[in-house]
Amino acid sequence: MSSATFALLLPPVTTTATAPSILTRHFNCFSLFQSSSSLPLSATGILRATSRRFIPVTKVQLVSTMACNEIHTGSLKQKLANLFEASIRATVPDELDVEPLIAACSPKFGDYQCNNAMSLWTKVKQKKTEFKGPQPIGRALMQNLPPSEIIESCSIAGPGFVNIVLSKDWIAKSIHKMLNDGIETMAPRLPVKRAVVDFSSPNIAKEMHVGHLRSTIIGDTLARMLEFSNVDVLRRNHVGDWGTQFGMLIEFLFEKFPNSEDANDLAIENLQAFYKAAKQRFDSDPAFKERAQQAVVSLQAGVEKYRTAWARICEISRREFEIVYQRLGVHLEEKGESFYNPYIPAALELLQEKGLIEESEGARVIFIEGKKIPLIVVKSDGGYNYASTDLAALWYRLNEEKAEWIIYVTDVGQKEHFDMFFTAAKRAGWLPAEDNKYPRTSHVGFGLVLGDDGKRFRTRSTEVVKLVDLLDEAKERCKAVLVERGKADEWTAEELEQTAEAIGYGAVKYADLKNNRSTNYTFSYDQMLNDKGNTAVYLLYAHARICSIIRKSGKDIEELKKVGKLELAHSDERALGLHLLQFSEVVEEACTNLLPSGLCEYLYGLSECFTKFYSNCQVVGSAEETSRLLLCEATAVVMRKCFHLLGITPVYKI
Repeated sequence: MSSATFALLLPPVTTTATAPSILTRHFNCFSLFQSSSSLPLSATGILRATSRRFIPVTKVQLVSTMACNEIHTGSLKQKLANLFEASIRATVPDELDVEPLIAACSPKFGDYQCNNAMSLWTKVKQKKTEFKGPQPIGRALMQNLPPSEIIESCSIAGPGFVNIVLSKDWIAKSIHKMLNDGIETMAPRLPVKRAVVDFSSPNIAKEMHVGHLRSTIIGDTLARMLEFSNVDVLRRNHVGDWGTQFGMLIEFLFEKFPNSEDANDLAIENLQAFYKAAKQRFDSDPAFKERAQQAVVSLQAGVEKYRTAWARICEISRREFEIVYQRLGVHLEEKGESFYNPYIPAALELLQEKGLIEESEGARVIFIEGKKIPLIVVKSDGGYNYASTDLAALWYRLNEEKAEWIIYVTDVGQKEHFDMFFTAAKRAGWLPAEDNKYPRTSHVGFGLVLGDDGKRFRTRSTEVVKLVDLLDEAKERCKAVLVERGKADEWTAEELEQTAEAIGYGAVKYADLKNNRSTNYTFSYDQMLNDKGNTAVYLLYAHARICSIIRKSGKDIEELKKVGKLELAHSDERALGLHLLQFSEVVEEACTNLLPSGLCEYLYGLSECFTKFYSNCQVVGSAEETSRLLLCEATAVVMRKCFHLLGITPVYKI
């Protein structure tokens, strides 16, 4: 953070796109052909055409009614898909299984494309059809579009690609409506009502370290995006609070603290060392090992003395976990291994009845086709393991919590375990065989956090970095820069502290989330706290600058929302407006693909788009001041929602 400083305060027809949406780059391959014909819209919004191949009048009335309801709901991309779905039904009524293929395209061709013509031609060319190729099909799709104020004009490119130019008046009206009705009106619609997001999941009696960073913030962002999309999200912290290690810990606790009440104030640092000492004793002392194994039996049998000791160890860890969660602004409901333990026997019995469980070398296993090693569900000593717990948890989430989508956020190293576990559940009939049907499960794998040496991020003493220390270091570095800039003299101590937290914690989160989660990334304070480039600091600066523009105008932005009019006459105004409306589909895609990096890319593109607009379009003191202030406010609103979804606290003053 080299130059920008902030204060955290309460918030008071050309188609040039400077920062095309994430979808654009994936579909530019469809835009290799220059437009060969164009079909503009009339003043009433109805397509003008020379051909008379239109849908019948009765069908037009039906679609027109639908246009007021279903056609104009959902994201911008979904709205266009709804329009073209009606057109496809009219153009090829016998092809009932065709879904609209809508994609953002290069600005030189339009805003979006419908890419169904070639695939439709493949379907109908062997049948009796009036069409002579994909381009006539594309032209018919264009002509059969129902009336809509969304589209300004359409044109045909190459073998039937339908290029779409959106109405700038409709874009402006939609943005203004969002300002008055709230950003929630842009929430995407997902085909799921309830989801479980299983994330963070530290082990009791161990510190949360940098390895837990990715699971915690990726899981939190996925949960936030799903919640914004009106999904009922059950945030689950599947902590490691059960198993043979607790016999070792409890027995060692009894030795060190004969009066177990004395262990109440045991600090987590001591508990960490306590765990290592207990493990060393367990490995080196056979008599202690035998007592520890018996302690597990007593714990599982519910003997009060052992249950009390176990609960105390868990509570000490829980308090320290909460310190990290408070810093990150993350909320979870704990349902650890111990919660699901009572459900394991019944779950395994169901699998046994299906004939899935077999005996192998004294253990009970499920053989998975294509895997050399089976999924062990009961160990040779009769104990349960991760697989047995995960199967019981899945049964509970499907049958008791009625979840339709269960998402597990762990490192990529656990991919094979989840593949085998999911396959077993499908064989049991708990999940559909097809991955695209609900209920469904998804493993969100992520890579490692690396140091400058390219190895796993550790301290100089080769210890894994404690997560709380990592976050505090980022905050203190931000605070030092703010003090250096003289903000300690301008702001209250509380403002200084809150702003340092917002930037420091936000920088750590964004540096992680902007990367494709499946890859490793190098942790660097210098890079993540840089105020230039694709960093949280730069984006927070951009948001604060927008807020400053609005404040300096002296205008009441809430009043302007009511009485002002938003217009997009300049190409950079239109490009910014279009980018704002693509927010919904970006969130939808990020949810569908479980990739938060897409939202980060959109947010950075939005800030770049705004920079170009502000450089070329005077705001305060211009004839278009009211409209451009509304566009500034819309940008700030969308940026704030992006920050919220990423778990970042915005700042409002430089």
